[in-house]
Amino acid sequence: MQTRNPVLSRLDNPEKGSSGFAFDEGRSAYNEAGAQVQTETGTQAVPQPAGPKSTRPVTLGDVINKTSVLLFILIVFAVGGWQVTPSMPWLVWVSMFIGLGLGIANALMRKIKPPLILLYAAVQGVFLGGISYWYDNWVQSVNPEYTGLVSQAIIGTLVAFGVMLALYSGRIIKVNGKFARVMTIAIISYALIALVSFVSALFGVGGGWGFYGVGTLGLILCGIGVLLAAFSLNLDFAAIEQGVKMGLPEKESWRMSFGLLVTLIWLYIEILRLLSILAMSRD
Repeated sequence: MQTRNPVLSRLDNPEKGSSGFAFDEGRSAYNEAGAQVQTETGTQAVPQPAGPKSTRPVTLGDVINKTSVLLFILIVFAVGGWQVTPSMPWLVWVSMFIGLGLGIANALMRKIKPPLILLYAAVQGVFLGGISYWYDNWVQSVNPEYTGLVSQAIIGTLVAFGVMLALYSGRIIKVNGKFARVMTIAIISYALIALVSFVSALFGVGGGWGFYGVGTLGLILCGIGVLLAAFSLNLDFAAIEQGVKMGLPEKESWRMSFGLLVTLIWLYIEILRLLSILAMSRD
């Protein structure tokens, strides 16, 4: 099963010219042990050329631990982003573009660099804290009686994650080639619509929300965005499961956790936007 997550897709596609993890592990063990040959005076070990250093295979626990670390960093910096946004509103845009650059870099790098992944979590934390503050203030300016927007978005994200994990673990959702192809087409289509919506928002369409602020159409688009982000988690789960079964090196847990974090951030933003539009429409 091949994932369409651009980050986790590297788990399914070894680099060109690579012999594969199992081969490298075998060669490493062979080199460490040495070849035993018989000579006239007895058994003698013949030294072999040094091979790649052996490493243990990744486990699900590794992925959970790395994801927990990234989420902790994300939350800490999100709190900071929320606090500084009132006095430094430009920081939201700066963190958004830096986070986008780090995300692309981490997704395209062949060699995993944990410090860059940790930095991505921190920068995205600042962005999420700032954008959450903006959404909360917009809602309060239109509907002062509405409270708890951010907490509801967080709970919604956790619930969606738990539901998708349960559906995947119970094999209720079968992640196969057809599922991946449908998701790929849907995500690309949605991304194009979102891009056009962003441009239209600059011209005041939908009250600055773009297509998302155009009545029923906007709510439908928001709902589709939430569903796509939620169902994308199943692609991440499948890629992680496959990577563990393949016995990939433990360091790959950073790539798996990073891919999962990207989807969770997307899901949170979609839920936050949906709740915001719903709250302002109640006025």
